Amino acid sequence: MDTALDPQAIRAIVEGEHGDPFAVLGPHRVQTPDGTAVAVRAIVPGAAAVRVLPADAPPTSMVRLHPVGFFETVLPDRRESFAYRLEVTRNGHITEIDDPYRFPSLLSDFDRHLLAEGTHHRAHDKLGAHPATLDGVTGVAFAVWAPSARRVSVVGDFNDWDGRSHPMRLHPANGIWEIFVPGLGEGERYKFEIRGRSAEPLALKSDPYALAFEAETPRTASVVANLDDFRWRDEAWLGERARRQLLREPLSIYEVHLGSWRRVPEEGDRFLDYRELADQLADYVGEMGFTHVELLPVMEHPFYGSWGYQTIGYFAPSRRYGGPKDFMGFVDHLHRRGVGVILDWVPAHFPRDPHGLGYFDGTHLYEHADPRQREHPDWGTLIFNYGRNEVANFLLDSALFWLDRYHADGLRVDAVASALYLDYSRKPGEWVPNQFGGRENLGAVAFFRRMNEVVYGIHPGVIVAAEESTSWPMVSRPTYLGGLGFGFKWNLGWMHDVLDYM
Repeated sequence: MDTALDPQAIRAIVEGEHGDPFAVLGPHRVQTPDGTAVAVRAIVPGAAAVRVLPADAPPTSMVRLHPVGFFETVLPDRRESFAYRLEVTRNGHITEIDDPYRFPSLLSDFDRHLLAEGTHHRAHDKLGAHPATLDGVTGVAFAVWAPSARRVSVVGDFNDWDGRSHPMRLHPANGIWEIFVPGLGEGERYKFEIRGRSAEPLALKSDPYALAFEAETPRTASVVANLDDFRWRDEAWLGERARRQLLREPLSIYEVHLGSWRRVPEEGDRFLDYRELADQLADYVGEMGFTHVELLPVMEHPFYGSWGYQTIGYFAPSRRYGGPKDFMGFVDHLHRRGVGVILDWVPAHFPRDPHGLGYFDGTHLYEHADPRQREHPDWGTLIFNYGRNEVANFLLDSALFWLDRYHADGLRVDAVASALYLDYSRKPGEWVPNQFGGRENLGAVAFFRRMNEVVYGIHPGVIVAAEESTSWPMVSRPTYLGGLGFGFKWNLGWMHDVLDYM
């Protein structure tokens, strides 16, 4: 069969190098000697044969144009795109699949505008992985921000981790890649295979917006999860919380690391899971008279020894103690027992793990490019670039996510001091002054002020406490008075003094 398709385009698709696969794959209007028709093209690595199965017509065999598994057929009686499936013969087995490349984008123009502007307060609903139904077909919508990548694919068990199978659609204006993969659902493991502009290979990347991670250690795949069908029963608590005046009420906060608080020694010293922790912790703090618990970071972190302070999953509770709905149950139970839940949250730095945020798309995307701004000298971690709209929005969205989707009663914002000062733990010559020659990180200042304004505007009654151990002025004063806008300042000295006294 003759094809009008450029052989270089075919080669780029089968080699996983094409930057715009939707311009090639799926249904496309073409001109033939007999007039307008529709060509359908598919990449199915390893397939021996593929047929197009229209919903309203007999099957049509496709011609293999490349031995790797690039197929095409032209339907002369078609003028517009139509619903169809693909019948795939591979290794002697015949299966039917829906073609991902026949589905349109799920991102609206307004979503793309807000994401590029850094003002999308529910970016987690658009980026990441979400079960969806499109044209009556169930599947999972994937989206990731990687503006400097030349190609991004979603990979997983469903395509044998082969990046040629599901290259994604690029929105050039904001660098977001997306694809709807039919037939997938909750529990599917996945990562993103990203090709940067250089020939340097990148590790498969976990999803920055992943809602869950696989339970097995040390494996690091993200997992598709659905948070929408949990039944909350803490309406009374939330209603009362919104009416409280926290600055005029007593607070007694119990700080706890879930993994080391209690174990089950008779079962191999295993962790308590979220449900077990909810029962035992509610009993203990109730007996001791605490009003709140403050959890050391429960956000997913690969290195257990960091106590959670080297976060990779800014939208996923740690899989060490259960799944997302288990953690929802933990919060719900404590609320119904009259105990508030404050989460330690780490927006100042992140770890270097190759599957994480560092050098995400072959560039320093989430972190600074200049090592004098990029690397944290104390912890060996990377520092967020708050001056980049999309990075600031990622962090703000994470803060709002835990307050909204998990009903958290507040955030203890970790390491604020390290974010505020450009010369934090640095010697002369090891840091870059701001535009006015000072040592204040103006991007971090702007981020914290905006974060507090938005959080308190949407969630009245929550606690946002800064772990800030320097003489920075007006940490807990309102932004309209020139402060950073935090509601509280976390007093580290008092805690250590009390422990030393005891």
